Amino acid sequence: MLKILDRYIIKKFLVTFFFMLGVIMILAMVFDLAERLGDFIEKDAPVSAILIDYYLNFLIYFGNLFSPLIVFVSVIWFTAKMAQNTEIIPMLNSGRPFRRILRPYMIGATILMLISLFLNHFVLPESNKSRLNFEENYYRNIRTVSNYYAQFPGNRTVYFDSYRSDKNRALGFVMEQRDEKGDVTSILKAKEVVNVDSTYNWKIKDYFIRYVGDPNDSIIVPPQYGHTIDTVLPFQLSEMAQRESVVMTMGYNELKKFIKQEKEKGSPNIASYEIELYQRTSFPFATYVLTLIGLAVSSRKSRGGIGANIAVGLFLCFIYIFAMKVSAVAAENVGFPSYLAVWLPNIFFGILGIILYKRAPK
Repeated sequence: MLKILDRYIIKKFLVTFFFMLGVIMILAMVFDLAERLGDFIEKDAPVSAILIDYYLNFLIYFGNLFSPLIVFVSVIWFTAKMAQNTEIIPMLNSGRPFRRILRPYMIGATILMLISLFLNHFVLPESNKSRLNFEENYYRNIRTVSNYYAQFPGNRTVYFDSYRSDKNRALGFVMEQRDEKGDVTSILKAKEVVNVDSTYNWKIKDYFIRYVGDPNDSIIVPPQYGHTIDTVLPFQLSEMAQRESVVMTMGYNELKKFIKQEKEKGSPNIASYEIELYQRTSFPFATYVLTLIGLAVSSRKSRGGIGANIAVGLFLCFIYIFAMKVSAVAAENVGFPSYLAVWLPNIFFGILGIILYKRAPK
C-alpha cells in the first residue's frame, strides 16, 4: 500500500516528467514545422494530414524515443531540488533506510517503463507507418539505391546498378536462376526494368536471356533494339529499395519474419534491423537504470546548488548515449552480437548505478 511519502515522490516524479516532456516536444514540433513549412506548402499538404498523420505521430515517436533521458533529467531536477530544500535529510533521519526512499522512484519508473514498452510493441509500428507515409508523400527526397545484390526464394539472385523511386525503375538489371545444387541454369540481363506499383508485373527492356547447360546452352535475343516484354516475377522492386526506416512500421512478428527473409537474401543491414527489434524492449528498461543513477547523484545537497547536480547528470547522459552509439556501430560493422549491443549500455550503467547508490548519503 502506498504511503504518504510514496505518493509525494511519485507525484513529483510523474508531474516533472510530463511537464518536461511536454515542453521539449512542443519546442521540437515548432522547430520541425519551421523547417518543413516550405515543403508542406509546396506539396499542398492538407492541414488535417499535417496535424494528425504527421505531428501527432511525431510527438508519439520522439516523446517515446527521448523518454528515458527525460526521466533521467526529471529525477535529477526534482530530487536535487528536494535535497536543496533539505527534504531528503528528514526522510533519512526518520529512521527510514535509503532503499525505502528508492521505492517510490522505482514505482514511478515502472509506470513509465510499461507505457514505453506498450508504445514500442503495439502503438508505434502503426503510428510510424502513418508518419513515414506522410513524409514520403510530402517532403522526402527521391530514394535511390546503387549496386544492389540479393538472393530471393526460388533460387533467384538479383543484381542491379541503380534505382530511382520516382520512376520505380532499375538500370543494369541481372537475374540468375539456379538449381538445387546452386548451379546457374539461366541468366536474364536487361538495360532497364520497370515494376508496376504494388504488383508483381514487370516490364523488361533491351534484354537477352541465356540458358545454361550442356549441350543445350542457348541465348535468346529480341528481334530489334528497344524490345520490351511483360512478365511476372515473385518479388517487387519496392522490396529491394526500401528505406531502413521501414522496419519501424513492422510489428514484432512481422519484423522477425522480415529479418529472416533479409538473411536469406544476404542483406548487409541485418544488424541494424536486429538492433531495432531488441531496442524495443531494452530501451524502456533503461528507465530503471537512469532513475537509479539520477537519484544517487542528486540526493546529496551540493554547494553548487541544483546546477552542479544537473551538470553531473548531463555528463553521464552524454556518456550513456555515446555508449549506445558505440555498441550499435560495433554490431553493424564488426559483427558484435546485436542483442548484446543493445543491452550492454543498460548492464554497464546499471552496475554504475548500483555503485553510486551504495555511495549515496544514508
